[in-house]
Amino acid sequence: MQPPTSVAPHADGRPAEAGFTLLEVVCVLAILAMVAGLALAAIPRATSRPRLESYAVAIAALLKADRNAALRDGTAIATHVDAATRTISSGATGRQVRVPNDVAVNALLTARCHRESSGSTIRFFASGVSCGGVIGLRRADFGYDIRVNWLTGGVEIAPFHRT
Repeated sequence: MQPPTSVAPHADGRPAEAGFTLLEVVCVLAILAMVAGLALAAIPRATSRPRLESYAVAIAALLKADRNAALRDGTAIATHVDAATRTISSGATGRQVRVPNDVAVNALLTARCHRESSGSTIRFFASGVSCGGVIGLRRADFGYDIRVNWLTGGVEIAPFHRT
């Protein structure tokens, strides 16, 4: 007498083996891969330190281009800084740099420049001088300051260190 099994024996009398077919395993793995892909896509990605540095470099390049346009064209050019929407716009070309939502943007700008209200702009003049200002980009414990020298109009990037 044979012991009871839950699997029906083969036609030749040997017992059939219980288990999963290769097709069933592949289907389960494919479903798990799709679920994992959807889950990873839903997780917000934070801005990394190198990516934040690239935003600082792009903003500095935009400011330098506006300064060069002011020197070349012999006229004042104003770069608009909107910290609330995290957007910096070129006054010469209209080009914009938009910073991601997880990065805090703050701007330290002059209230008046050459006896005029400067609002939320950094102005560059035909002589190369500027009203100056600082645009800060912050993410967690790291960040960068893009500084515009009021006397020379020079633009530099300085890393921010929390003390």
